[in-house]
Amino acid sequence: MNYLFILNDPPYGTERCYNALRLVIALHKADPGIHISVFLMADAVIAARRGQKTPDGYYNMEHMLKRIILGKGQVLLCGTCMDARGLSDSESMDGATRSNMDELATKTIDATKIFVF
Repeated sequence: MNYLFILNDPPYGTERCYNALRLVIALHKADPGIHISVFLMADAVIAARRGQKTPDGYYNMEHMLKRIILGKGQVLLCGTCMDARGLSDSESMDGATRSNMDELATKTIDATKIFVF
């Protein structure tokens, strides 16, 4: 199964990205054989910024995304959205990849299930 998660909201301030990544992690835990792609768009691209420091006991989006990458999931960042927010490739976390709408279209076609947050 191929799951595609498309996230749009900022990483902090709402819990939509947090809840999406909680679901991604739970799905992978339930079935490690599935393939998961997470496409970050709009303000969600900031979730992949390298070096986030959050208060103790508070969720950290970078750490959650690292778990997905370590579990063989894919984290893709909308390049246009990165540019609009001044996020350079060197500022994004290891394992996250700059992407584009053509790749999102391909992932959408190939996906068994699509989740939009």
